[in-house]
Amino acid sequence: MRVLLICDDFWHPGQIPTDGVAPLAERGFQFDIITNDEDVKPEALEGYDVVILSKGDESARDNKVSWKTKALQQAFISYVENGGGLLVVHCGLVAGEQAEALHCLIGSRFDYHPQDCPVTVQPIKPHPIVAGVEMFCEVDEHYRLEILADDIDIFLASYSPPQGSEALYETEPYQNTKAWISAAGYVRTQGNGRVCVLTPGHHLAVWHNPQYQHILENALNWCAGSNLQ
Repeated sequence: MRVLLICDDFWHPGQIPTDGVAPLAERGFQFDIITNDEDVKPEALEGYDVVILSKGDESARDNKVSWKTKALQQAFISYVENGGGLLVVHCGLVAGEQAEALHCLIGSRFDYHPQDCPVTVQPIKPHPIVAGVEMFCEVDEHYRLEILADDIDIFLASYSPPQGSEALYETEPYQNTKAWISAAGYVRTQGNGRVCVLTPGHHLAVWHNPQYQHILENALNWCAGSNLQ
């Protein structure tokens, strides 16, 4: 399966998602990687089964200017509607003021996160992307989302302690308090294509967690339409 990974921005070094997907190359995935925003052109999406978007709004680590032009946003929309698969991981949810069209396709955008803390990730319903996946916990940025689409299908939840309540969390790391819960994974469709969103992934340890590797593999297969259920 051919996969394009678009990554690297001011806050999120591209090396983390690059190293994060590296183990999946042994499972039949061929990754091409774009870190330079000047190489993210509408035609760059062509020919890929899935595009992984793990790049925030900023162009690069030394450039905070947005790379999400109207033409590029429309290219993502056309790519999905024509049958492409889009997997949005962590910072791909960070939206600039001019990125409304792209984030309507994605179905949400980043709202805020507390300081790094233990984040528990747990499947909450049966879905091919979490088949065989167990609960896990890693230190991460715990993203909270602003939901934009009314058709998202949430299959994965995350929760963490409020700032100042970490001791309570350490006592019972898997306790599930509603005020601490956020959507960690969901899917939606548009046209002939599929979109999957996964919020964990600020640190490499999250990407390399065996459970998250399983989720990523399943998500790529689902986005490509090769795991139909």
